[in-house]
Amino acid sequence: MLHGAETGLAEQHAQQLAASGSYTYISPYNDADVIAGQGTIGLEILEQIDEVDNIFISMGGGGLLSGIGSVLKAFRPQTNIYGVSASNSKALAASLAAGHVVETDHLPTLADAVAGGIDKDTITFSLAKSVVDFVLECDEEEILSSVKDLAARENVIAEGSAALALAGFNKVADKLTGQTSVIILCGGNVDHDFIAKVVSSV
Repeated sequence: MLHGAETGLAEQHAQQLAASGSYTYISPYNDADVIAGQGTIGLEILEQIDEVDNIFISMGGGGLLSGIGSVLKAFRPQTNIYGVSASNSKALAASLAAGHVVETDHLPTLADAVAGGIDKDTITFSLAKSVVDFVLECDEEEILSSVKDLAARENVIAEGSAALALAGFNKVADKLTGQTSVIILCGGNVDHDFIAKVVSSV
């Protein structure tokens, strides 16, 4: 079932279906179990790398950010957590800046998996606020450039929402020389025609 031009509208429709009693709705971010599951990525990172100075995580609703960030701050509180938002759709970034959940305009973005609004009562707001050290915003050109870089240099086909984290890292990379930085590439769900155009333009 497909519904809505962006994930926020899809979530609203899913909630309406669940309210009818025929379906069960599980939020991709506003759910403690989902966040705990996403936090296991943080545990894997700690098992593989002795010291993590910085970690860059794309943020939409903030589930992935809250899960990984909570684990790293619990075990390596000195790690800098960077939340990276698309400038065209930045509900959580704007909410963190305002100090409370706010509604924002949403424009089309290559990082469509992290686009859309967030629940007014989302548990990720307080979680993200407690773990995030820096919030970065990236425009569409920066996101596209990172999609291209991953395809050309790393042979990795990443969706815009994943490449968003790399775009954030690229904005501050010059300041992090000599440090260990982790970039979370959170998905490869891309349109084949789109990625063909990207690769051919590299």
